[in-house]
Amino acid sequence: MINVEFRWVETNGIMVHMAVAGPEDGPLAILLHGFPEFWYGWKHQINDLAERGYRVMAPDQRGYNVSSKPEGAENYTLNKLRDDIVGLIEWSGKEKAVVIGHDWGGAVAWQLAATHPELVEKLIAINIPHPLAMSKVMMRNPLQWVRSSYMAYFQVPELPEKMMAADNFRFMEQAMAGTSRKNTFSEEDFDQYKKAWAQPRALTAMLNWYRALSKGSFSQTPSKKIEVPVRILWGLGDQFLSQQLATESLNFCTDAELVFIGQATHWVHHEQPFIVNRLIHEFLVNEKMEAL
Repeated sequence: MINVEFRWVETNGIMVHMAVAGPEDGPLAILLHGFPEFWYGWKHQINDLAERGYRVMAPDQRGYNVSSKPEGAENYTLNKLRDDIVGLIEWSGKEKAVVIGHDWGGAVAWQLAATHPELVEKLIAINIPHPLAMSKVMMRNPLQWVRSSYMAYFQVPELPEKMMAADNFRFMEQAMAGTSRKNTFSEEDFDQYKKAWAQPRALTAMLNWYRALSKGSFSQTPSKKIEVPVRILWGLGDQFLSQQLATESLNFCTDAELVFIGQATHWVHHEQPFIVNRLIHEFLVNEKMEAL
């Protein structure tokens, strides 16, 4: 059961829709989804954090679901995406937040910690490397080029949108189901995702996160090491991102640890929610988890 309320917040010149839960006076935890999800992607984490006393905010990031969808890839660079979250923290009235991000949401979380560390209590990145780790690993690991080839296809205008929307989003459903463990996503889950994908201009806006790479999006990340505490959670069966990216990311932090999770893929927070939630909790309260 997901017990959430929904709010609209004006931030950084756009309107962001988000799910909120937990006591208003609790410490702030912001959950940032990746491609091609929306707030619903955190359905296994929202209540767990709320019940532990956190004020949880899970936004539909710009371009996704019903949040604003500004035109042009230049409006989806990491700094633009980061500033959306800066505005949400300011709106909350809190001084800083625990920031948890998966996939592209994790890239935004990394960027926030790298450029506004004063706003980040702790960072948890789930199956997403530090933005600068990607270029380093790709120079040394040709296999990662192959794994990331879909990013080049997403640069093509219009064609990816048509493929993704065809036959009631069949390609997108098969892509998520085919890269996750069996029965990770239910029919009800895909019904929710399809409603979000069907929002006007949503597919183009979602793809603009990738198209912003040609606008120098990742070059906006400073090389200075991140000083806030970081925990990287990584499903070992990720078909998109190599484990080398996870280990390389540690070199961009002064206080970081990496936890590999077995029997899991890129979608680890869906597949192993008990383990992921426990790893989140014990990092936030500085406990050590017993052997998984």
